[in-house]
Amino acid sequence: MSSNSRAARGGIGAHLSYLLVLSRPRFWLYLAGPVLVGVAYAATTVSDLFAPAPIVLFGYFLLPANVFLYGINDVYDREIDAANPKKDDREARYRGQRYVPAVVGLCAALPLLFVPLLPTAAILWLIAFLVLGAAYSAPPARFKTTPFVDSLSNGLYITPGAAAYAAIAGTQPPALAVGGGWLWAMGMHTFSAIPDIEPDRETGIRTTATVLGERRTYAYCGVCWLASAAAFGALDVRLGVLMLGYPALVVAIATASVAVDRAYWWFPAINTVVGAALTMGGLWRVFYG
Repeated sequence: MSSNSRAARGGIGAHLSYLLVLSRPRFWLYLAGPVLVGVAYAATTVSDLFAPAPIVLFGYFLLPANVFLYGINDVYDREIDAANPKKDDREARYRGQRYVPAVVGLCAALPLLFVPLLPTAAILWLIAFLVLGAAYSAPPARFKTTPFVDSLSNGLYITPGAAAYAAIAGTQPPALAVGGGWLWAMGMHTFSAIPDIEPDRETGIRTTATVLGERRTYAYCGVCWLASAAAFGALDVRLGVLMLGYPALVVAIATASVAVDRAYWWFPAINTVVGAALTMGGLWRVFYG
């Protein structure tokens, strides 16, 4: 029985199961992973790695932040998602359950509990995450329906890492790191929109991907990822080489006979490997100087 069917029957267990699927477990590390990267590069001692602030931030961005981000998306996309088969296969279909907006609101308010643990530099990134996360899906802004703004606003995925860095260092992360991460997130978001081009067009939704079409969207992602690699390379050539894997991959996908909706599901694993490599690089500096 699917999570949608169980949720329809009601009960605490069914509600929790629905919320778990709604949070997109496959993508949890898209928000929580940057926290690990940010901490690894901000830390100067081993004790920094286990400070209360990064632990709390990791816990928040692992689950509650994903419930907030994807929950608000599902609430305001209810009519659009009715024509999207992906909701029946791997995601949860929102059917107007009253508890969902309440839980989403609770997850948005949760950071108030740990604000006292954070310096102002980190709090600003938390605010940016919540504002962009809400404005992406909710009216009147609804960035997701404005081509190119939808892509630009998805820099929100690097805000957890910036918050974690600031929480440890007490200062803002390097501008090149923020810019490189933001460009990476723009490319990743737009690539993930390619499988939705036809469903979005059928429902009248305009996105960067629907405006550009599949082939030009590949090019757009490639440009974003090349610029990201250049920014990271300016910080450390090794980081730039690592990030060059993304434009190389999009070229391979665009020129091979691989269905994009299949390739899309490779990226959680790819991003986990890249994130682990970035984190290990930062930890090497902490442990071995």
